[in-house]
Amino acid sequence: MPFRNTSPQEMFRRLAELYPPQKSYARVGGDFEAWKADLYPQVTACLGDAPPRVPLNPELVVEWQQDGLIMQRWMIDVNEGLSAVLWINRPIDLAKGERRPAIMTWHGHGEFGKDSVMGNDGSSERRENIALHNYDYGRQMAQAGYVTFAIDWIGCGDMNEAHKPYFRSHNGGRDWCNFYYLHATMMGMTSIAINVANGKAATDMVCDLPYVDPDRLGIMGLSGGGTMTLWHGLCDERFKALEIICYSDLWAYFGFQDLNYCGMQVAPGLYKLIDLPDAHGLLAPRPLLVDVGVYDSCFLIENALACFRQVEAIYEAAGARDDLHLDQFVGEHSWGANKSEDFFGKYL
Repeated sequence: MPFRNTSPQEMFRRLAELYPPQKSYARVGGDFEAWKADLYPQVTACLGDAPPRVPLNPELVVEWQQDGLIMQRWMIDVNEGLSAVLWINRPIDLAKGERRPAIMTWHGHGEFGKDSVMGNDGSSERRENIALHNYDYGRQMAQAGYVTFAIDWIGCGDMNEAHKPYFRSHNGGRDWCNFYYLHATMMGMTSIAINVANGKAATDMVCDLPYVDPDRLGIMGLSGGGTMTLWHGLCDERFKALEIICYSDLWAYFGFQDLNYCGMQVAPGLYKLIDLPDAHGLLAPRPLLVDVGVYDSCFLIENALACFRQVEAIYEAAGARDDLHLDQFVGEHSWGANKSEDFFGKYL
């Protein structure tokens, strides 16, 4: 009798191997501009609808000084029926009338969301979280002279339902990233589209601040924050320079084989079109810094470098190879921090 497979997981892994993306640059090659012009609208269409914009109605909740910074906690409305906490850090030494470049700092998975990234080290658990990933780039980059800002993506931090008593006892231990993705697709949207829309609202708010230069915006994020840096950058060209931290790999490996993804990373039909390196490459010719950890246990170094080499070929085709940078650092799943200040200093 022939061998029969009864594992749906093995079926999907095999399909990913048999049917690689049809429009990956590594497969089709050719003129970069023509490739991007054809592909970009198809890729962004995979996100589905974006929620409608609403007035921000900003409210400054509290302002304090810490670590040589002025830190602010705001509330803004980001879409119909949803508000977000927006955290802003800025250097204390800003001169009157001075405008600084601003960097949006997306967080990765974890219950603390944006708080760790922006420097909330008020408990031993938070300090441990920051130390593990060198995670407080929203604080460190502000100390380097930038205005930094962050909100949570849905499912984390102040948008983490596990912090709400009813859901803590009634969701059966479900992963909220996947729950929200299911809700979103029923409405013709995706979690990515919602998070990008919320991020755009936060960016609108920050661009109106008197000490921010709206023409000098950067964006950076680790892991799931790398996911959001990628997609927010693709959907919002106000960002002039981008740093994707420990989010380089190939979907057939980290996704279909290792199951290292969730609903907040999913754009339906995307893998029919492109692989992750192509999505990175669509950012060209904008400057891009990629952080890759030699000991990263989430995105293995061999796959991460294979991804980067494909991105490198795309940037070369775009005539922008000099604006693609790699920080290959000796460390785990974390922010390398070796080239960020120089990178954003050069381009912002």
